[in-house]
Amino acid sequence: MEKTNIKFGTDGFRGIIAKDFTFETVEKILNAISYYLHSLNSDKNTLIIGYDPRFMAHDFAKFASIFMQNQGFNIVLSSKVIPTPIVAYNAKYHPNSIGAIMFTASHNPKEYQGIKFIPNYGGPANKSITDEIIKYIDMPIKAHDKGNFEEKSLEEEYFKHIEKLIDFKSIKNNPPKIIYDGLYSSSIGYFDELLKRNKVPFESFNMFHSSDFGGGLPEPKEKFMKHNKSGFITVANDGDADRYGIIDENGKYISPNIILAILLKYLSEKGLAGKMIKTVGVSSLVDIIADKLNIETITTPVGFKWLSEEMQKNKTILAGEDSGGLSTGNHIPEKDGIFANLLVIEAISKTNKKLSELVEEIKDYAGKEFYQDRVDIKLDNSAQAEILENKFKTFDKIADFNIKDKILIDGIKMLLDDTSSWILIRKSGTEPLLRFYIESDNIDKLNKIKNFINNNSKV
Repeated sequence: MEKTNIKFGTDGFRGIIAKDFTFETVEKILNAISYYLHSLNSDKNTLIIGYDPRFMAHDFAKFASIFMQNQGFNIVLSSKVIPTPIVAYNAKYHPNSIGAIMFTASHNPKEYQGIKFIPNYGGPANKSITDEIIKYIDMPIKAHDKGNFEEKSLEEEYFKHIEKLIDFKSIKNNPPKIIYDGLYSSSIGYFDELLKRNKVPFESFNMFHSSDFGGGLPEPKEKFMKHNKSGFITVANDGDADRYGIIDENGKYISPNIILAILLKYLSEKGLAGKMIKTVGVSSLVDIIADKLNIETITTPVGFKWLSEEMQKNKTILAGEDSGGLSTGNHIPEKDGIFANLLVIEAISKTNKKLSELVEEIKDYAGKEFYQDRVDIKLDNSAQAEILENKFKTFDKIADFNIKDKILIDGIKMLLDDTSSWILIRKSGTEPLLRFYIESDNIDKLNKIKNFINNNSKV
């Protein structure tokens, strides 16, 4: 029998609906998850199932509920569109949870759908778990005694948990002016509800679920977020609300790298302790702040599953990635865009400073500013991507800078001898594409490095 070619990426399986992502594919993945869960011989048997606003997400969730109920699991299906972090919270804290399944393609375009398995530690499935699941991908469907089924809303315990972590009293007493751009995402009915029940005033836009996300991408980036009032910050989330995006009161998008640095300092001053866990692409700004605060850092490959793994091993003050995901050690080991936006709002309220002031303050504290860019080199096939990557590995100079060190955690990260510039080279997992992430403390240096990459990208 020919083996099915299904691979799990940084967070589950994703594909184009009706092409790669079909009921047949989903059934194979569900069956493999069932085999894996039965192999645990756990006394827990409840499976949480959720879905985002995408086309047919609810249909796939219902299909999964019936299939996994017939596999002997007690099913708790969300009664409405729900964010991934709330599903993850329930996976961890539901008293009989053996894990959760979430249907979402996160920030990908509308034609994509995805499936995530969330183990009962409440974070992304690590590589050893997904490797184990893939082993079962072509196994025959077995008959089991039918489990129970329940459909219910799942947010209340999550809300109570967030209300213990966020100082809503301080926010209410000194609220910044807030625009919440619902961005048609799953955070609608959750983020806004937390503000309402804690009497925090806000304005809002795009407050309905849309399977095509209003014609844009479900990504909380400046290009897609609505900001039309001076003096107001704008906050938003991606399609399944595990990522965050923030625009300051002057209409400037603030990168996740700067947000991580601000929150690291804020949480430290608030009295939280632990390690700073970050992915390899996070700005050197975060390293400088951590060093000044005497906080140890751990660097992981790209993908929150690696951060989650380290969070479970280490006391953690903050874990984050440059793509807009973060969490803390007193929360779940899963990125949570709702929680992230609330943390920033709390920092603004408690420090009594504008977000733009917190940005300038963190740059002054670091003693320098950093700039980022990315070059994507599209090639004809994966073999060419390999050749180009190997070509760059042989260099001992980039532009006019010597390569001081190389980090081989995920792709290759080259630290340059100006002590402030680096490039990270990573292959795409889905297409013949080589990505070059660049950072420097000087725009001219950044452009020089960028030109060098473009001039040496021929295979």
